Amino acid sequence: MESVLHRAVQLFLACGCKFYKYTARPQVVDLFGLNFLYLTSLRSTSRFGIEPMEKPSTSGRTELEERRGLVEVDDEVLRGAEGGEVDPQPQTSRKTSSTRSSRKSFRLDYRLEEDVTKSCRDKHGRWTCPWSTWKFPSYSTFLRFLLLDKNHSNVPTSKEVLDRELPVMIPYFIQNSDLSDSHPGLRVTWLGHATVLVELDGLNILTDPIFSQRASPFQFMGPKRYRGPPCTVEQLPRIDAVVISHSHYDHLDAGSVASLNARFGGELRWFVPLGLMDWLAKTGCENVMELDWWEENCVPGHDDVTFVCTPSQHWSKRTALDDNRSLWGSWSVLGPEHRFFFAGDTGYCSSFKEIGRRFGPFDLAAIPIGAYLPRDVMQGQHVDPEEAVQIHQDVQAKQSVAIHWGTFALAYEYYLEPPVRLREALEQKGLRPESFFTLHHGESRLIASEEEKVFD
Repeated sequence: MESVLHRAVQLFLACGCKFYKYTARPQVVDLFGLNFLYLTSLRSTSRFGIEPMEKPSTSGRTELEERRGLVEVDDEVLRGAEGGEVDPQPQTSRKTSSTRSSRKSFRLDYRLEEDVTKSCRDKHGRWTCPWSTWKFPSYSTFLRFLLLDKNHSNVPTSKEVLDRELPVMIPYFIQNSDLSDSHPGLRVTWLGHATVLVELDGLNILTDPIFSQRASPFQFMGPKRYRGPPCTVEQLPRIDAVVISHSHYDHLDAGSVASLNARFGGELRWFVPLGLMDWLAKTGCENVMELDWWEENCVPGHDDVTFVCTPSQHWSKRTALDDNRSLWGSWSVLGPEHRFFFAGDTGYCSSFKEIGRRFGPFDLAAIPIGAYLPRDVMQGQHVDPEEAVQIHQDVQAKQSVAIHWGTFALAYEYYLEPPVRLREALEQKGLRPESFFTLHHGESRLIASEEEKVFD
């Protein structure tokens, strides 16, 4: 019975909610209930269809922009990320606790276009994925997973073995703090799971920060890292912006958010998908920008670097009742010299080609390669290494770094399998191994210097 309960919890965690392991029988019963309620809601969604957000009319555009909280635009003509002129909008106010006044926003030109996939809700007002590639496990698949599937992750309990196979390095910015202010053209440091530090055209950007030991609302239970973070929040260099992909506990960590906010305060800008601004505001974050797919914004004082919320195929949940109440997404960061794409947590969908056509080529992409087995359970929400390579090609990335592996055991593949399959997939596609690389925890790679490209 214990094995069956463990499998139930493992599925719940791997499918994204990931917020506790069983400690008593009543909790496990509730856990089963949450999963079956969610499966039922998804089946209802597919039965009754979805309601895409309507394209706003010209007359209704001002009202839409006010609702999205677009505020304080300078008098000069703004330019979108693709170079087209964007008319300035009148000042509006946003009724939230995010009181940061220095904001520049842009019109919703990308989201209004017909040839992109727009965000959409079901008839209950919950966000949903509009692609045929989206699916969640059926009841029979769920039961088979509970009773029959074997967990092949086999993470060693020996620290010596883990140190040999997955070493945790001291990041360069701790070893030599002078280099952290050198402003390279483009440098990436993997800090574990989906957390990367990207230094791009003078801005320091952090993705889905998790420095806690567990992906859970409680630090005494829940999925525990088998490789610790290579640094603390206090040891980080200056951070200008944080991008969040969605609300799951291994991507939106309350402890890390609180620590970052305590250190950087209102100088740090948070970029989140729709529905997460209030959560950030309640934690005390002041400088939060909430965006829909294809909306864009920037860091105050750095108007030449544009942050665009772009689609991904996933879902959201933090509590028993908030299934898909907040949106999820990837992020496209467009600088004057370099471009970075963060896929977040995602299954494969056609929108990556849309992103590539609109904003590619990217100098660097961060793409997940882990937590993909059993395939019929994970396929809709987590890409495997072969699909990760396809995303690399779809978004026209010159270089990609592998994320979402080697940190938490969230699925059933062998813990060292993802990079092996990644190399095989690159070879099958005729791509160079260095075009899509893995890093040790804490390791950095200089993609481009201010003077010239490091890699062609």
